[in-house]
Amino acid sequence: MFFGKRMACALCERLSFDGRTRLFQCRMFQSVAAGRSRMGAKRSIVKENKNGRQNSQNAEKRSRKRKNPKAVRQLTALYVALVLVAAGAIGGGVFWAVHSTRVTEELIAENTQESTTEEESTVPAAIEETEETQETEPETETETETETETEMLVELTEDNIDGYVKVESCKIAQGTGTFSVKASVEEKPASDDDNFYLLKMNMYDTELDAGAEPIASVPKDKEFSLTANVNENQVDSRLMSKFVVAVKLKDAYVPLCDPCYMTNPEVLASYQAAYPQRSSIKGILVDPLRVDELDELHVNHAAYNIPVGNILGETTNGLFPTVYYTYDGRTYAFNGQRIAEYDSIFSRLTAKGITISAILLNNKSSAYPELTHPLSRGGSANYYAFNAAEADGVETLAAVGAFLAQRYRDNDHGIVMNWIVGNEVNVRSDWNYMQYVDLDTYAREYANAVRVFYNSIKSMNANARVYVSMDQQWNRDLSSKNSYDVRDLLVSMNQVISSEGNIDWGLADHPYAYPLTNTTFWNSSGKIQKLITNSENTSIVTMQNINVITNFLQKEEMLTADGEVRPVILSELGYSSSQGEINQAAAFAYAYYAAENNPYINAILLSRQTDAGEEIAQGLALGLSTQGGQHKYIYEVYKNIDQVNSNSYTEFAKSVIGITNWSEVIQPAN
Repeated sequence: MFFGKRMACALCERLSFDGRTRLFQCRMFQSVAAGRSRMGAKRSIVKENKNGRQNSQNAEKRSRKRKNPKAVRQLTALYVALVLVAAGAIGGGVFWAVHSTRVTEELIAENTQESTTEEESTVPAAIEETEETQETEPETETETETETETEMLVELTEDNIDGYVKVESCKIAQGTGTFSVKASVEEKPASDDDNFYLLKMNMYDTELDAGAEPIASVPKDKEFSLTANVNENQVDSRLMSKFVVAVKLKDAYVPLCDPCYMTNPEVLASYQAAYPQRSSIKGILVDPLRVDELDELHVNHAAYNIPVGNILGETTNGLFPTVYYTYDGRTYAFNGQRIAEYDSIFSRLTAKGITISAILLNNKSSAYPELTHPLSRGGSANYYAFNAAEADGVETLAAVGAFLAQRYRDNDHGIVMNWIVGNEVNVRSDWNYMQYVDLDTYAREYANAVRVFYNSIKSMNANARVYVSMDQQWNRDLSSKNSYDVRDLLVSMNQVISSEGNIDWGLADHPYAYPLTNTTFWNSSGKIQKLITNSENTSIVTMQNINVITNFLQKEEMLTADGEVRPVILSELGYSSSQGEINQAAAFAYAYYAAENNPYINAILLSRQTDAGEEIAQGLALGLSTQGGQHKYIYEVYKNIDQVNSNSYTEFAKSVIGITNWSEVIQPAN
């Protein structure tokens, strides 16, 4: 046997093609001589797909091989020779080895003269990996190769696992009852198997549950899509869930991306009416006892509060039966009397061609504690943070949003197209109470509540708009923990929403004068004026510098998923007549023209139609009329400011403010 191995090695020293000696590893020939080669083994060319270099090298080798059939024939002869040598070494020792050598030389001579068939031109992998001959003649025949390509998979580590999968979209397919997560990777990751998996998480989950099971899977590819059922309005509905793409590692599912939500719930809505276009941006906070007055005032937009705790529960008045509503397999009771009141107001406003903005407020009902965030159940405030941090909270908020949006989308009950989540939520101590937490935590809790209402509302009314509510404290940098700066909160909230599936939220801003009682804001002290500038870093945003907000919302990172500037409404502002009715009227004229001059502002809603007793106590008589119904000077100005003869009603304001032209105080928006 030893001698046979030596003969095989000697053979490799003797053979040469085209004047170039072919040197092969002795171990390979010894393996042949020892009988370890497998004649019937399927050949494969292993390609390491690393940085793209090896692919191009192998392609070049194949190209050279096809262009040199002579070398292929010679290599084939050598392959046959090696087999014979191996047989000789095993079965006959020196005689068969020497005899095989002679046969080899004869085969080489024969194969140099005659062409080979397609099968004969195939070369063992070990030979193909050796140095190839130079191009000598053009290809004259087609060669079919059997190749098994094996890509190099990337090992997942702590350094590369975060964001390994890039999610392109998570969208519902209209009319199918399914949604798809489209995603991609730069290179396939190594894992227990060859699949990507889609797993569901609850909105309030911070990590994937250890017992979570996939709801979809797909073979790994660089671009892929995972599809699952929405389960709309079922016990196991996924409309409020978030999803991750994962692989299986050591029998556990490991997420490779940030969670993502479905971003187009509007495709589920049966109500697809377009968002209404009005002739004017003028609006008001409605007095339900004076709705008939709105025609005379030429009102186009109206705001109305809905304290959610008031509408839940069974009715005690038999004249107004309880309204039962089933959502996601649970039945909820709504107070029939309260709902009848909203039916009356909203239907009358709709009949007048007024766009309605309903303000959803959490007044913390003891009967429905699940409405209120766990960190908001203590303390005392005007309103409290909604609860999207627990299962009961998410389910109840979603049911409320769906019920209201479904009910208020027809003429019988009224049509509400704007829904505002909370009131001045940056003021956590008074208007959106929650124990103090860091900005990002607060922003996430509010963002989650907004998404619950967004998905539930738009799944019932496709073109309804959902707004976040902020006041005028733009960039105060105060040491107090009572409030968050509006700019910081918008940035943080937007980052949360965008990273998990961008949706088309809008901004409902309250650019009151500073301080609130400062009706003649154009005559403010130098100290106050320093707080109100045209810089993005301004401390306060009022109607003097309202363009700061719309300029900010034009930044690329603040745009909608479609690259549009988010809708803006000034859902609450007003000026007190306590400093004189003429000053109040002049202040409103200033504010209206500033808003009208900004193309990104869709509505300006004055607070309010009638003075409120609790506000008068604070020096804020903001109404068009007194509590007794007496019209103030502002009444006629408000009524006519968007009519053809408006100048005759607002000319007085220039002298009050100290200008001769409105352009002196109102700058065009970017």
